[in-house]
Amino acid sequence: MALSKSMAVRAAVPARAERAEVERSLDQLSRVMDGLFRIPGTGWRIGLDALVGLIPGVGDFATTAVSLYILAAGVRYRVPKVTLLRMASNIAIDYLLGSVPVVGDIFDAAWKSNQMNVELLKRRASVSAEEARHGRASDWLFLGVIVLGLLVLFAGSVALSLWLLMQLVGLFR
Repeated sequence: MALSKSMAVRAAVPARAERAEVERSLDQLSRVMDGLFRIPGTGWRIGLDALVGLIPGVGDFATTAVSLYILAAGVRYRVPKVTLLRMASNIAIDYLLGSVPVVGDIFDAAWKSNQMNVELLKRRASVSAEEARHGRASDWLFLGVIVLGLLVLFAGSVALSLWLLMQLVGLFR
């Protein structure tokens, strides 16, 4: 006997008790990755993301793999696709900027992508349709700002490249 579509959807989304347990484990994971240790004398917390990220090459890749687990939980809870895209953007920003030597390590301590993604997941996984529309609008705004920033960086790099090329051509005249 085949399952109806609604029964298949209900079977795919975790039960309430299981969901609460998964949310607790995701909270713990984000705390370990982004806020495990408190820096004495400050209110600032760092986690394994910042510490493991100090290992060149391997560190940022390993912490990104852990971050992808949280993204996979978002897929499992069927959060809106735009929210998944925002979560992926948080991870990409963390990976790309965290890969820069020294500055990236400081950035890793400040950009808490795992905590942001768990909060997004909890807010979007169990909201009303009206709240979901508002949440999706803020997700689209975030993504729009990211795209605009990337376009500005792209235009700046093209302009800088052209200027350097013109300077190089001027040297050979």
